[in-house]
Amino acid sequence: GTQLEDGHSDDLTALDEKALLQQCYTSKPCNMWHSIRKSEAEDVAAERRKQAVVEQVMVDQLSRAVISDPEQSMHADVCKEARGLWGFGTAPMRFRKRTLHETKIRTKSGLTENMLSNKLHFDSRIISRNGRDACRELIGFFFTCDRSLTVYEFRQFGKNRTNALPFIQKGVYQHQRGQKKGKAYDLSDFYIGANLTFRSFDHNLPESFKQNPVLTLRVISIDEAAMDFLKASSMEFKQECSKQVVDNNKVFKKIQGVLRKTISKRAVRVITGLGKYFRHIDKNRNGFLSQADFKEALKVFHLEIPEGDFESLWLILDDSKSDKVDYGEFTRAIFGEMNEYRKAFVRKAYMKLDFNKTGSVPMVDIRKCYCAKKHPLVLAG
Repeated sequence: GTQLEDGHSDDLTALDEKALLQQCYTSKPCNMWHSIRKSEAEDVAAERRKQAVVEQVMVDQLSRAVISDPEQSMHADVCKEARGLWGFGTAPMRFRKRTLHETKIRTKSGLTENMLSNKLHFDSRIISRNGRDACRELIGFFFTCDRSLTVYEFRQFGKNRTNALPFIQKGVYQHQRGQKKGKAYDLSDFYIGANLTFRSFDHNLPESFKQNPVLTLRVISIDEAAMDFLKASSMEFKQECSKQVVDNNKVFKKIQGVLRKTISKRAVRVITGLGKYFRHIDKNRNGFLSQADFKEALKVFHLEIPEGDFESLWLILDDSKSDKVDYGEFTRAIFGEMNEYRKAFVRKAYMKLDFNKTGSVPMVDIRKCYCAKKHPLVLAG
């Protein structure tokens, strides 16, 4: 009997080992009704959380220290001092008192709840190779009254305490990449899948963001009702797509179509292999490689892109003319990427494994949760 058992254990395939490992986790699967109820409860909790954050942001923006605004003073000398026109020999404002009857009630820069109510709420994620940064939950607001925007990070402390901390301070910002580089953000720039770019050095961000001069946020959802209302009330809203953007998309689609046929039976191996290869040749560890590096990588993995199409692709990606491109951006351009609707499910599943948002998950935890009972090989016996 012992020999039979030993022989049997030697014949176990990798798939059988996974099945044994998962047996205690999948022996009592939840029924569909239970799963639906659980999913609905999670959606309701997420909606309540978003509403609480919206209220917190409104309070935060309205409670900014207006009393420190130089325009509040009735005296002209204070305004001069604020503009840097005050001479020597005079005490600064912090050493002088200002009485209530010398203070304006409202200033030009003062915000009211009515002004802030015309806002578009959007959720976003950080496009980054750093797993911890990619897990950050960001909630943004675009205010049409002054075309400013702000982004908050949702943080959870323990089980019950949550908070929204400023990530990008309220201000008017310009595009840092692409055809609109240098132009201020407007309502037409916010849609699912849009990229918002900021200079990483202009904000009080963690050191992990400083490796790349440009911080890119991907819009993953927007408040559709608010967008419809703001579109209707805005006289200058224009949802136009320039000819250059259309041409760029055609280049991407053409290359993706060619490579899709080439890697149809080895897609996973090629994409993961390319990622390892790029990390290996990235000697500076900054995520950027030269045109020659990318051409060599394509040769190594037997991926053929017509020279003309490659040059067109490079002109689009290397908009700063530095002869360096982020290899994550290059990979997304030539292979395409998952749409944000599907990506949301992947992130949701991943967050259940990485609830501390460390950016990595042990393989053993993934094996415990992975169920192969509907795999074609399992169904075939």
